[in-house]
Amino acid sequence: MRKYVPKDNVQGKAYYTDRFWVAPRVPRTEVENGHFAAVVKAVGENATEAYVELGQLVLHIDPTNNFKVMKTLKEECGYTQCSEQSAVDYLAKDNEFELFWQLLNVTEAKRVRVVCRLANGAAIESVQPLYRSANFAEREMFDMFGIKVNNHPFLKRILMPDDWEGHPLLKTYPLQGDEFASWYEVDKIFGKEYRDIIGPENRDPAKVDVKDTKRFSRVGYEVPFGAEYSEEEQDIKYSETALVNYNKKESKQLDERR
Repeated sequence: MRKYVPKDNVQGKAYYTDRFWVAPRVPRTEVENGHFAAVVKAVGENATEAYVELGQLVLHIDPTNNFKVMKTLKEECGYTQCSEQSAVDYLAKDNEFELFWQLLNVTEAKRVRVVCRLANGAAIESVQPLYRSANFAEREMFDMFGIKVNNHPFLKRILMPDDWEGHPLLKTYPLQGDEFASWYEVDKIFGKEYRDIIGPENRDPAKVDVKDTKRFSRVGYEVPFGAEYSEEEQDIKYSETALVNYNKKESKQLDERR
């Protein structure tokens, strides 16, 4: 198993200082009369908070009522599409996940965002019987965050291998993997006895060096393979076709679109 390293303050650190511009909070407005007011009325007491943000309705609910709320939104309010479903890791701060569903009403051209807080280790009810798109979304949420979904037809990993340790979208997960990740393919394909022969995986984040003339080239600065790097710019020559001569520098602007 992976050795756990405490990172309790990982979310307590400020992301910005006075040196950086901080974007203002998105304004929230109250739900007025109209379509969104009817949606809030249909959901009733199942919504603990409701407001409009960026032109869409946001509903905060209790996690135990997620299936009931989604069923009401689909059958009574016309939100027949679930375009997005995922979670946000707030474990270090609140020991909770924030789950959200993004719903679309095609007829009214309206959007609703359903949000709830789920305690660490708790499970959420699957909405796959209501929205088929939730099948893969719930599997991805289980794979990346470790959130269990009750009554899902096939709750297996969808991106990572079945025997992978950990969940990559947790904020405590190392950005470049850990010892398990660096040796996974070597152990899987060749066996642990080949670790000293092959070595760990290269975790270098694919740095590009413009002076490397063997693996990298720039348009207009071409040099022979392995030659010395040169900053002398060259004319770019393109192939001439029967329709367009790309080598011409001048361009013609149409006075009137035909």
